[in-house]
Amino acid sequence: MYAMTLDDNLQFCWKEVSDPVRKPGEVLIKTAAAAVNRADLMQKDGCYASPPDWPQWCGLEVAGTVLEAPEDSPFKPGDKVCALLGGGGYSEKVTVPAGMVLPVPENCSMEEAATLPEVWSTVYLNVVLEAGGLRPGDVFFVQAGASGIGLAAIQFAKLCGARVITTAAPEKADYIKALGADIVLDSRKDDLRPVFEANPPDMALDCVGGALQGEYLAQMKFGGRWVMIATLAGGQTTIDLEQVWRKRLKLIGSTLRSRTPEEKAHILDCMQKELWPLFAARKLVTRLHGVYPIQDVEKAHAVLRRRENIGKVVLTFK
Repeated sequence: MYAMTLDDNLQFCWKEVSDPVRKPGEVLIKTAAAAVNRADLMQKDGCYASPPDWPQWCGLEVAGTVLEAPEDSPFKPGDKVCALLGGGGYSEKVTVPAGMVLPVPENCSMEEAATLPEVWSTVYLNVVLEAGGLRPGDVFFVQAGASGIGLAAIQFAKLCGARVITTAAPEKADYIKALGADIVLDSRKDDLRPVFEANPPDMALDCVGGALQGEYLAQMKFGGRWVMIATLAGGQTTIDLEQVWRKRLKLIGSTLRSRTPEEKAHILDCMQKELWPLFAARKLVTRLHGVYPIQDVEKAHAVLRRRENIGKVVLTFK
């Protein structure tokens, strides 16, 4: 098979590699589409390697057709599936533990399905399993509202009855508001502090961090939960610990990629039961910003690097 590997200089290289060999308990999938995630950009830059036992090239989520499956799994050859990977999705075939494979929801294309496992499991894991979920009337803050995770988190929070505050570039604000966000701030210049003073968040999902994050944390409601999944604006801040214990605040660090297959299988199982019917009914949607053939991977990555996207960028395989 062919895969979009990384050479010794971290440059993309479409080359022939050995076909993956399915181990017991794994599903072999012919890849139709692979979504691009910011973690792929970090891996391309040499700072976010795949976990051991996964291919050392990019790709965290795919959709495709089952070629082989364990007899005791719910899948059979020919089934359309999507899957969460530890790496290696930019290839014509992948092997995945059966617990990390999901059926493609009804009414979803392969390109749409490829965007579901990583983004939606990240949202479900952190909002529900890590932070305890949202209640009607809660104030929910999510950074980068136009990103794949941002758009998913906004939809999920609104389904829970929460009010949503988010950040985005001004040219993306109208789409985000139409999706249900109540307050959309200019990510380039607006100060979050007066907004939080008037609307203290109950929960935050943050991929940005930065120097002011400690001040934002102190403005949360009593019992507030702030989940950190990345620090794109930097990892240094000052936190008033007295506010943490007086207000019983929770600062939660979370990452999906390093979790065990068993942990990921549990997350995906919960997500499928709760969210898949909503995708089939189109009550939840995934927005495709752009679809590119795998050979145009540099163009696809450039869209994310320039922060042009509203939603997901997807790579396709013939």
